[in-house]
Amino acid sequence: MEYTHLGRSGLSVSRLCLGTMNFGWKTEEGDAHAVMDRAHEAGVNFFDTANVYGFEAGKGRTEEVLGTWFAQGGGRRERTVLATKVYGSMSDWPNDTFLSARNLVRSADASLRRLQTDWIDLYQFHHVDLATPWDEVWQACETLVAQGKVVYVGSSNHAAWHLVAANEAAARRGSLGLVSEQSHYNLLTRHVELEVLPAARRYGIGVIPWSPLAQGLLAGVLGDQEGDRRHLERNRARIEQHRPALQAYEDSCRDWGLAPADVALAWLLHQDGVTAPIVGPRTLEQFEGSLSALDVRLEQAQLDRLDEVFPGYRTAPEEYAW
Repeated sequence: MEYTHLGRSGLSVSRLCLGTMNFGWKTEEGDAHAVMDRAHEAGVNFFDTANVYGFEAGKGRTEEVLGTWFAQGGGRRERTVLATKVYGSMSDWPNDTFLSARNLVRSADASLRRLQTDWIDLYQFHHVDLATPWDEVWQACETLVAQGKVVYVGSSNHAAWHLVAANEAAARRGSLGLVSEQSHYNLLTRHVELEVLPAARRYGIGVIPWSPLAQGLLAGVLGDQEGDRRHLERNRARIEQHRPALQAYEDSCRDWGLAPADVALAWLLHQDGVTAPIVGPRTLEQFEGSLSALDVRLEQAQLDRLDEVFPGYRTAPEEYAW
């Protein structure tokens, strides 16, 4: 397993991040525990979750599944860089949502109880809250850090100017600020190349791409018509929208002798500023498949071909201005 620092921090994380969003409602607890054990066996030390995950099984359920796994001991918690998120509503009451100092502090305590741990390695803002001033956000985070409940702070789904505003406010307070940003980034969705990636590189913020396979569209969906038919039906409109590019992509992967899913993950790992794509398996088999991407090294000609099939963006404003 290869490791890298999370942004400008000294924290070492694996080049793949295990996303746990399916645990507890699509993946039974015992199966989820087996996936996490396999992740440690493979050297994956970076796990991502959120307080709202659990969906049909109830919000918070996914954190509870991680908590029962940590409770088994054996160094499980100590070897894990644990990331969770806060922002989404946990109840119908108005202060159980967003990034007020009250919600940040109380949500952290609730996550700690569900996770059966004393600390969160990376506490992430699941979305930007434009109604709460950054000084209030950082005051709460500084309290959590001083109490030993949180070590690092990150963001998710933030625009470039949000990253700048957040870290400039933190700098004025003498705080470390954001060390990571989770962004929607894959070969089909490359908008973050305009401003988010350049801002993240400038401020030493590690980028953690979510949906690296574009909800399965980059996993060889055209060549797997005998696969998950429910998945194919759900994505039929998107498949038809991108069919020419997907066909060219899968043809190229076939010519290279590589699995499309491996190419999609490997491409992200070749992008400057990317720390670790998040893989969100439902099964142990799916997780095993993700590990093979770590052995793929794409040549420049292959990277150029992927840019032809899925054109990206130059840094703004050069993308749209003289």
